[in-house]
Amino acid sequence: MYRWLWLSLVVIALDQISKQLIESSLLVYETVSILPYFNLTLAYNEGAAFSLLSDQAGWQRWFFALVAAVVVLVLVIWLSRLRRERLLAISLSLVIGGAVGNLLDRLLFGYVIDFLDFFYNSYHWPAFNVADIAISLGVALLFLDAFVGRQVKQAD
Repeated sequence: MYRWLWLSLVVIALDQISKQLIESSLLVYETVSILPYFNLTLAYNEGAAFSLLSDQAGWQRWFFALVAAVVVLVLVIWLSRLRRERLLAISLSLVIGGAVGNLLDRLLFGYVIDFLDFFYNSYHWPAFNVADIAISLGVALLFLDAFVGRQVKQAD
């Protein structure tokens, strides 16, 4: 099912293009209000999800890069072994694309470029990017496939 890797390439391209557009348009932590609950805000995340370990001395860059590379390798192998599992192939391709998008940032810059800032009153969700959306959607579809796929197989 390597044929689904085109979806990963689309995610990587959209992610990298959007990050470069934002980075060339905003200064770090500069905010552009878009909607009453949504801003564009350039932020650099040296940690993992929700800035986990971002306050460390720099070792986390290589640790998270290694973890991402291993995850991508495992998912590509898994994807290659699929036959007719379309939803699973789509979910894996989304996660692969998102992981590679953020991995490129980490390798090239030492941090991940985030810019989507949703908030309510003074509470801001941690900023994220297109790669994070693809990963989240891919994982959600993975869970959906696990439950729906199991029900379809039991019905056969």
